[in-house]
Amino acid sequence: MPAHAQALPAGVRLGMSAEELRSALPDVERVARPQRLAGGLAGTWRAAPVALAGLPFDLTFFFADGQLQRIEYAAAAQPVQTEPDRGAAAFAQLLDWGRATFGPEVGARDPGSAYAAWVAGDADVYLQRTDGARGASVRLVYKLRQLKDGSAL
Repeated sequence: MPAHAQALPAGVRLGMSAEELRSALPDVERVARPQRLAGGLAGTWRAAPVALAGLPFDLTFFFADGQLQRIEYAAAAQPVQTEPDRGAAAFAQLLDWGRATFGPEVGARDPGSAYAAWVAGDADVYLQRTDGARGASVRLVYKLRQLKDGSAL
């Protein structure tokens, strides 16, 4: 697995416009039915799947207010012959990468899930693994850091 694979794609940065994204990644495709998240985020663009830690990750770009605010790598880790641990090894490998890249994480573990988070400049980065009745998944997310003061709460 190339070490650069978990980094943002070449030429891509949080805060850029959709036009800048298309310029940086000419093969990016518009999503027919965008995933919608809180805060007006919509996953409107996607790139070809990326192999990370032995799993194929879908790569989706989320925009709000005309800016790229979230980049999400997501992989289903079903109990198939090539991934019998339901994403545990991929999560461990990406966690090691995160520690080497960003330093110690803030983490949490609950039955069926594990989470690690870092702050990297103007981005929050988190890694999540879930495993439940609906299946298993591993997710790596870069999102634009949004600081709020007490008046915004």
